[in-house]
Amino acid sequence: MELAYWILAALLAVFYLYAGGKKLIQTREQLQPMMGWVDRVPMPVVRTIGALEVAGAAGLILPPLTGIAPALAVAAAIGLSLIQVGGTALHLSRNESRVIGLNLTLLLASTTAAYLATTFL
Repeated sequence: MELAYWILAALLAVFYLYAGGKKLIQTREQLQPMMGWVDRVPMPVVRTIGALEVAGAAGLILPPLTGIAPALAVAAAIGLSLIQVGGTALHLSRNESRVIGLNLTLLLASTTAAYLATTFL
């Protein structure tokens, strides 16, 4: 179970570091081709989502790795799950049901990571 957590957490962390980092440093125009929803969301909200994704990625890796407050890994995984619930709702509100596959996959992966992270408690 612990090995499964580390594999899943590493994959999620890489994804969220990339996606969150893009939201933190790129302009609306640079994000637009990949993330069409940024046209209707204020940039401070986009930046906040990016910061939460980067923090979630760190939260999946650092607490279990250091042994300091490993329960934060569960909280980070749950937080990333909530981001995907919001992303799914946003896409559905924009009639973009065809693109929620990634959101649902990440939701499943992050909830699984939350469950597996309980091995550190």
